Parts: sequence; structure tokens; C-alpha cells
Amino acid sequence: MEGGFVSSDEHPNGGRGSPFAPHTAAETTAMLDAVGVESEDHLFDIPEEIEFDGTFDIEPRAERAIREEIAAMLDRNHDLVEFLGRGHYDHYVPSAVDHLADRSEFLTSYTQYQPEVAQGFLQALFEYQSMLVELTGLEVANCSMYDAATALGEAATLAVRVRATSGDRVLVPEHLHDGRRAVLDSYLAGTDAGVESYPMDDGIVDRDALANAIDEGCVMVYAENPTVRGTIEESLGEIGDLADDHDALFCLGSDPVALSLLEEPASVGADVVVGDAALGLGAADGMGLGLFATREAFLRQVPGRLVGTGEDSEGRRAYTLTLQTREQHIRRERATSNICTNQAWVALRAAMHVAWLGPDGLVDLAKESVTRASEIADQFDAIDGVTAPVHDRHHFREVVARTDREASAMKDDLEAEGYAIHAIDDHLVQVCVTETNADRVDDLVAAVEAVA
Repeated sequence: MEGGFVSSDEHPNGGRGSPFAPHTAAETTAMLDAVGVESEDHLFDIPEEIEFDGTFDIEPRAERAIREEIAAMLDRNHDLVEFLGRGHYDHYVPSAVDHLADRSEFLTSYTQYQPEVAQGFLQALFEYQSMLVELTGLEVANCSMYDAATALGEAATLAVRVRATSGDRVLVPEHLHDGRRAVLDSYLAGTDAGVESYPMDDGIVDRDALANAIDEGCVMVYAENPTVRGTIEESLGEIGDLADDHDALFCLGSDPVALSLLEEPASVGADVVVGDAALGLGAADGMGLGLFATREAFLRQVPGRLVGTGEDSEGRRAYTLTLQTREQHIRRERATSNICTNQAWVALRAAMHVAWLGPDGLVDLAKESVTRASEIADQFDAIDGVTAPVHDRHHFREVVARTDREASAMKDDLEAEGYAIHAIDDHLVQVCVTETNADRVDDLVAAVEAVA
């Protein structure tokens, strides 16, 4: 062995190198000669200080000692009560979801290519799709996207493909989350289309500015309800009409909890709905599940996977993955999407959570998201040096407050007190309240009063 690599002649697999890529010494030499290097080592540029030296330098220990060491390590983490939102929401996940989703047939399933052994999982995913169809009013939902950002990127590339007339502009709100904007820019980098921002008016779409910005060269208009600042959009129908008048797709960002209470996307002209499921698992420092629903006219343009139904040879209802030929791993450069895997297990958890809540429970959770945002805004507004909400609108889950103190300094002081909030501008902070932190709102308000 030289430099951490095993030569073909030294390999225990009969002198033919790796069992996964077997090569004789002569084959290896021929390939190295073809690329102009002397050995396998020269194919890699690994700094000496991080190159594997053959040992991991991990002292063997008993299980109890390892658990104690890991516990001590984790105890060094900051124990913060999070009031963070802006696209990632921590809703309580019922224990039934954990127990059901942890069944081996779900945990060990990758993608359900063999329907004869995956009917249960496929049915659950079909139910997930059906839930999104009911919540959005659109005819088709997939299962599923990586996250809300990739779902938005897929919606934009879909718009570029299906646009009946020429166009190269995608319009998004100026308050769009930086991460989603960056992913969208990356998605469109391989096309002739570009992303432009339109202004907001007191937390929602500036309709006049959007009307001036949109033209026949626009392929998609994106709006959110609720917005990244928690405001509820008041003119979705007008935005949909503007998009339709210019032959552009209208893409709406939302989530299942909000969709149970706010305007149905299909009724306001939405062609595509994207977002994050926000259910089935905790916020998990950004872990999510991307939603994607659209009109039946775009069925063959949908990224990811679809579960369909039919009948088996005995006339029984059966489920299977359908319209798979568009996938990247099959069509390669002719694919409509580079989404090559899915979030099936996470989608399963989201479906279980929605089913556990039921229609009434989902609506109740949404109503609480409105009242909690209003209540914390009132409590913040009563604090000297704080004004809330900044936007004179209805809010969902979260609100933005203005502080006399510099926002970043207040954020740091609150972190020292054990609370995490967003600082989104020089004097703007944002807080999000769900059922998982509602019992600590009074403590947060007291801390804000102390540092404001």
C-alpha cells in the first residue's frame, strides 16, 4: 500500500483490485497511461494533514463509557428555546407518527419500484397526494420534493418548458427567503431565464408595482401565503389574474396547515403550489419535505414521483409508481427534472400527521396559528422600545417587530438569556409561535422587556 491506496497486485481479491471495479495490473497501467499519471495516488489531491494514515485513533471503550462521553459532549450545546420560523416550523408530532413510521416495512423501503411488495407504502403515499389535492384544489400532487426551495426551482423550470410564448423572466417577491432565492437562481442558471424581484407593500404584494413589472416576457409569477414574514396575502386573486393576462404561470407558496384555513390556491388561479409540509417531523434544524401540486394539464411535466391506482388481475385496487420515464436516472439529458430520489418516508410521516389531526384538528391548528401571532404581537407592542406588528396585516404563526435597539444586539442578548429569535434587519426582529413553544411566550416577553 502506498499513500493509503491498495494497488491491484496487493488486493486480496485475487489481484484484481476492488470487487466493485475489478482491474488487472495491466488494465490499471493502461488507464493511468491514458490520463498521463504514474500511479493512483496522482489522481487525488489530498492534503497530507488530512490523509488517512491507516488508523482511526479511536480508543475502544465499553458501551456505557461511550454513552457517557457522547452525553457530556451534547451537554455543551446551547439549550435555547427557539422562536424561529421563516419557512421552518416546529409543530408537535404525535407519538403515533413515530411508532407507525418506525415499522420496518417503512424504514427499510427505498423507492417503491416493486409494487407487488410495497402496496401498503404506495397506498399511504397515494393518500398523501390525495390530501394535497384536497388542500390545494389542484388535480395532481407528487410524492415528493426535497424541500420548499427545490420545489420552487422545479416550478420555475416547468414554467420555462410549458410557456406557450417566448419568455425569460421569473418574478418573485423581494421578501423571498435568501435560501430559496439562491436555489431558484441555481435552477435557472442552466436556462435562458432569470429571476427578478418585485416590491412588497407593508408585508404583502405591491399589486401596482407587480402590474408594472409583469409583461409578455414573464413565464412565472411567484407569491406566498403566508409570506416569509408571516403576513397573510390579501390579493391572491388579482395576482392570479395578472399572471393569466400575460400567459404566465402563477405559483403559490404555502403549507398544509395554512392551506386548511386560507384561500384555496386553485380558486385564485394558482397553476402550481409549492412549499414545505411543516408536519410529520420537528423543525430538525432545517429538515423538511417539499410540496408540489399542479394542474392536470402539466401532468407529464411534474418532477419527482407519482403514485397511481389501477386494478390487478383479480380486479382488486392496486397502487404503483407511474409516469416514471421522465426521471433523470432514466432519461438523463432529456429529463424534465434532476430530482432523482424522494422523501417518501417523510411524506409518509406528513400523511400520518394530517390523518391523526383530521380536518377539524388541522383547521384548529391553523386558527391557533393566527391567534397566537396576534397575541404575541400585542405583548411585544406593550414593551417600551418595541413596536409590533410592523406590518398592519393579519399574521400566521409569526410576526415582525421593530426595536429601538439594534436587532442583532437584542438577538444576542436574548440568546444569552436562553431564547432564539431572528434578526432580519437593522431594527427588525421576527418571532414564531407554535404549540411547541407557546408555554414559554410569557418568559420570552419578560426577557425582551429586560433587554429592550
